[in-house]
Amino acid sequence: MIKNYLKVAWRNLIKNKASSAINIGGLAVGMAVVTLIGLWVWDELSFNKYHQNYDHIAQVRTRLIDMRTKETGINNSLQFPMVTELKTNYKENFKHVVTASWDVDNILSAGDKKLSRTGLYMDADAPEMLTLKMIHGSRLGLKDPYSIMLSESTAKAFFGDADPVNQVMKINNKLTVKVTGVYEDLPLNCQFKDLKFLSTTALWIIDNPWIKERAMTDWQNHFLKIYVEINPNTDFATVSHNIKDAELKNLGNLKEQAKQNPQVFLLPMSDWHLHNYKRGQADTGPLQMLWLVSIIGGFVLLLACINFMNLSTARSEKRAKEIGIRKAVGSVRRQLIGQFYCESFLIVLLSFMLSMFLVALSLPWFNDLSGKLVKTPYASPYFWLLSVVFICITSLVAGSYPALYLSSFNPVKVLKGTFRVGRFASIPRKVLVVTQFTVSVALIVSTIIIYRQVQVAKARPVGYTREGLIMIEKKSGDFDGKYDLLRSELKNTGVVSEMSESCGKVTEIASGNGGFTWRGKDPNLQDQFGTLPVTFEYGKTVGWQFVQGRDFSRKFLTDSSGMVINESAARYMGLTNPVGEDISWKFQDQPLKYYKIIGVVKDMVMESPYMPAIPTVFMIKGHIGTNQINVKINPNVSTTVALPKIAAVFRKVIPSAPFEYKFVDQEYAAKFAAEEKVGSLAAVFGGLAIFISCLGLFGLASFIAEQRVKEIGVRKVLGASVMNLWGMLSKDFVLLVIISQIIASPIAYYFMNNWLQHYQYRTNISWWIFALTGTGAIIITLATVSYQSIKAALANPVKSLRSE
Repeated sequence: MIKNYLKVAWRNLIKNKASSAINIGGLAVGMAVVTLIGLWVWDELSFNKYHQNYDHIAQVRTRLIDMRTKETGINNSLQFPMVTELKTNYKENFKHVVTASWDVDNILSAGDKKLSRTGLYMDADAPEMLTLKMIHGSRLGLKDPYSIMLSESTAKAFFGDADPVNQVMKINNKLTVKVTGVYEDLPLNCQFKDLKFLSTTALWIIDNPWIKERAMTDWQNHFLKIYVEINPNTDFATVSHNIKDAELKNLGNLKEQAKQNPQVFLLPMSDWHLHNYKRGQADTGPLQMLWLVSIIGGFVLLLACINFMNLSTARSEKRAKEIGIRKAVGSVRRQLIGQFYCESFLIVLLSFMLSMFLVALSLPWFNDLSGKLVKTPYASPYFWLLSVVFICITSLVAGSYPALYLSSFNPVKVLKGTFRVGRFASIPRKVLVVTQFTVSVALIVSTIIIYRQVQVAKARPVGYTREGLIMIEKKSGDFDGKYDLLRSELKNTGVVSEMSESCGKVTEIASGNGGFTWRGKDPNLQDQFGTLPVTFEYGKTVGWQFVQGRDFSRKFLTDSSGMVINESAARYMGLTNPVGEDISWKFQDQPLKYYKIIGVVKDMVMESPYMPAIPTVFMIKGHIGTNQINVKINPNVSTTVALPKIAAVFRKVIPSAPFEYKFVDQEYAAKFAAEEKVGSLAAVFGGLAIFISCLGLFGLASFIAEQRVKEIGVRKVLGASVMNLWGMLSKDFVLLVIISQIIASPIAYYFMNNWLQHYQYRTNISWWIFALTGTGAIIITLATVSYQSIKAALANPVKSLRSE
């Protein structure tokens, strides 16, 4: 029976080549989109699952509550004594408690080869907790304080294919270590994907003696990360409850910290990617992106299924006699439904085969757009099982309406020739066309609004000059004491206008601190400022803009205790004329320091371009060192000419460090990556939605023109012009698109308005966006149906009326 069903289905496909091609092509595009999105969603949901202990690993964090504003903040930098506290007083909760430095680039060297690589200093049981897959050596390789474990790619970069275990290397040209293991590179969908080497916490402490001198027992010094693996017989909620007061009970006389009521909790590894925190608030961006892309993919496939439904039901009169005869010779409705489902299955199967080709073709582009490295898992039985389920579900969705509709025809009326589909039979098709264009128009409107939002943020004044500004990270102690020489040599080249140093990049605020006091400060205010130690030439290098006062100057000896603040800091302090005001600052265990405000600069956009600037203070570097060199290229010199000369100076002054730089404008542009990714995906899927919808319109227009061929012939004989006939055949489709626009506009407005509420700097949703999209949809519709309409209008009426 099924063989017969498939044979009939194949004959129908061959007989109706045009509609079959439209159905298969549309479904193939829709299924390719869903497959790509499915691979992307799976990659997102499997984030960090590379680690076998994924369900038991967490990061320790503290939740802080501002008692004045009741705002909650999240601190992911913890104190060293917290490690001892967890290991000693809460040891029954944990299998592993691991300290980790912040991941920064370090200079690794072996022989004459020097390379910059990102790595971490962690405790010896870190490789076991992270279940690193070892290629050489074992996970116990960090037992020796002077040891290092390399990723596979790093080991190959230094030693080729040879086993590097027991080879000697140096970190930052001063720490001699022995290679004790090589582990497999971690995948891109992993939080530790950039982990190119691992060394020991003990070595980190040796390299930073201040940790041992004043941080080992200091509950005020937040500077490290703590990762844990909980015991199998417990859960994250229970352990978080148990350790909640681990910090608070140790604060003692530290009243300012105690005021924030710090509560220790665990952030499970499963939440690091989709449920993380940014500046104390839940970062729902990745999760929203996941849902958005999934929903769009589902809609694109639905549009392709609608094409199948429309074209199948539109040809109902042509198949009416076939159905009547089948019923007359004994076929029951169940068998007819099976026949139509088989036709649907055959079309979907052919579409799936074509979609796999489209996926293979577009996967490199999709990976580039989404920043992923997903692959089609042809070797996985789960993939093919899901594919079969996918094909079956799509067949049911696409074939249900035609199967139920066509199998319901009355055989007596059909065979007597009195069967007509009726004037209301086209209503479901019109509803489906309206649905198609509603989705398409909403996606295009969303794309335009997302694009405008990104442009608004890009056009926002940033308060400094990005062009020609580069940053070089000070990756080793070899940079220390070379500032004046380096600056002098660079300026002598003529390609550099100015050079300075800072603690943190120009495009981020690396350090935030409280403990400031000023005239009129609310005693209950738990202050928090971005703190940026700089050298005297910082302002001239970045080109910041003063609204009050002046810049730092070496001519004034008192400027070593001077402070420049931004406008947000002045407002935060409640100071109308802040220049000349005295500020004191108690930084951790350092002596109280006194500053005088000498200038106020316009807010520099150093964090998110969509959010207000953070209150920030700038002071001349002192007990807080610098880690970035900022170089301003002479605007009269091209970058291609300047960079080789700058590189030559760095190699001459600091030959032990590789010259690596980043452009500030490129770093700033990266801040728009998430929104631009959403916009690009919405644009692509919106375009595909329009394409699939137009495919369906083309097929319907072809069928309707064929159905009304005699009417067109009569009208032509009676004097109707080509334009009259074109308008008659096109107006119904244009009306459907106008209805779609009316429905799509409030839907798109509602969702995009809610999306924009996440940004304090946001665009307006203007009326012209909907007008432009609607006009464009009508033009595309007319262009799609005009070919068939004009072709029918130009046909010779003699041929169509001859049979009458």
